[in-house]
Amino acid sequence: MATEKKYKSFWSFYPYYLTEHGDAKNRALHFIGTAGLLVILVAGIILQKWWMLALIPVCGYGFAWFGHFFIEKNKPATFTYPLYSLGSDFVMFWHMITGQIGKKLEEAKRTIAES
Repeated sequence: MATEKKYKSFWSFYPYYLTEHGDAKNRALHFIGTAGLLVILVAGIILQKWWMLALIPVCGYGFAWFGHFFIEKNKPATFTYPLYSLGSDFVMFWHMITGQIGKKLEEAKRTIAES
């Protein structure tokens, strides 16, 4: 039985992370969740409504996990690599904003296929 690869660095993990987000609908849900948590963070600070900060994981993980369970039908990487996954959410968000996501996803598929 094959064992799951263990990632020892963020940048070796990120290609795997991207391949777990191959469906554009799942990536869109991640984008909404990440944008939402940033809005909640800024609003909570500006309004000094500290209780709003408790909504950050609900928003971020809620959208993401919905996408994994019902669209990709895979296990969220958060369960195995919580910090790498969190960082990858923000890198993927940046790649989506800057229009690099298609290129990065193709590079990730090649990287994973070669490993």
